[in-house]
Amino acid sequence: MTKAKEVVAKIEALAPRAYQETYDNAGWMCGDPEKEVSSAVVAVDMTMEVLEDAIKNGDNLIVIHHPLIFKPIRNLTAGNMINDIILKAVRHEISIYAAHTNLDSAWGGVNRKLASILGLQDFSILRPSPDLLKKLVVFIPEDHAENVRKAMFDAGAGEIGEYDSCSYNIRGEGSFRAGNNADPFVGEKDKLHYEPEQRVETIVPQHLLAKVVEAAIKAHPYEEVAYDIYALENAHERVGAGGFGKLEKELDFEQFLDMVKEKLRVKVIRFSGKKPDKIKKVALAGGAGSFLITDAIRSGADVFLTADLKYHDFFMADDKIMLVDAGHYETEQFTKHLIRDVLIENFSNFATRISEVSTNPVNYY
Repeated sequence: MTKAKEVVAKIEALAPRAYQETYDNAGWMCGDPEKEVSSAVVAVDMTMEVLEDAIKNGDNLIVIHHPLIFKPIRNLTAGNMINDIILKAVRHEISIYAAHTNLDSAWGGVNRKLASILGLQDFSILRPSPDLLKKLVVFIPEDHAENVRKAMFDAGAGEIGEYDSCSYNIRGEGSFRAGNNADPFVGEKDKLHYEPEQRVETIVPQHLLAKVVEAAIKAHPYEEVAYDIYALENAHERVGAGGFGKLEKELDFEQFLDMVKEKLRVKVIRFSGKKPDKIKKVALAGGAGSFLITDAIRSGADVFLTADLKYHDFFMADDKIMLVDAGHYETEQFTKHLIRDVLIENFSNFATRISEVSTNPVNYY
C-alpha cells in the first residue's frame, strides 16, 4: 500500500508549494497524510458531486486544482458547501489535496500542458519568478571535493535549464588553526595549518537550500564546514506565470480561433478588436491571466490566450496584441490529465482516474 503523503510528494516534486502565490492555499485541505491509500480521483474543482463520485468508486484521495479552502474556517458546522464537503470527506476517510498556483508556475505545469494541447513549440515562461534562487559556496579539501559536489547535486543543486550538475570550481589554499577542544580532520591543535581546497559554487532553488546544505555538511570531512550563501537577483527562468511558444505553422485569425475552439472544446470565445494578418507566436495563461497582458505584449506575441478578462482589460491590448478569452475552466481542464499522468508514471500499483463530473460552473446558451 501507498501512503497519501507519498502520492502527494510526487506532485510536489513537479510543483513545490514554495512556488505558490502568497494569496494561495495549495496543499492539504483535509485528511491524514500518513493514511494508506489505494486510489485517487483528479478534478479541477472540489464539489459535493466529485466527493460522492469518489465515495461511489472507493477512492480515498482526491487531488484538485482549485483549493477548497481559501479563507480561514471559523467553525465546522454543517450548512455551507465547504463545511459539508469537509465533514463528509472526513466521515468517509477521504483526503483532499490541492495543487494550484504552484502547479501554474511549475515548468511542467498547467501552462506548458496548455501549450502542448495547442501545439506550441519552444515553450518559455512568460513572467519568470524572482527571489527563488540562491548561490551556495562551499570550501572543500581537494581530495573530497568530488564527493561533496555529488552530494549537493543529488540533493537538487546545480540545475540550469536543460543542464544539471552545474558548478564553478576554483583551487586554492585554506587556512585554519584548531582549538584545544577541536578534533581536526587535518592539521594539529594550536598550529596554523594550510590545506589545498576547492571553492565550489553552485546554484540552488530556495526551497531546496536547507536540504542541499545538510547534504554538503554530511559529505564534508571537516567538523566545521565553511560555506557561504548569496541571494541572487536572477529570475528563475523555469518557474513563473504564463508561457509562450510558436505554432508549427502560421494561421490566420479565423483558423486560430477555430483551432482553439476545437482543441479546448469551447463554444464561445471573446477576443479583442485587433486581428493579426498571421498568427505564429502565442502567449498564454491558464485561468485568470489579465495581470500578464503587458508581459504578453513585451514578449512580441501575436495573441495572448487566457480567461476571465474584464471589459477594460481588452483596452490594454492597445492594438499591439490580440486578446483571447477562452474560459477559465476550458484553459485549465487539462490539469486533470497532467496530474493523472504524473501519478500513473510514478505508481504502477496505484489506481488514478479523472473524475467524470463536470465542475465547470459556467454554462453557454
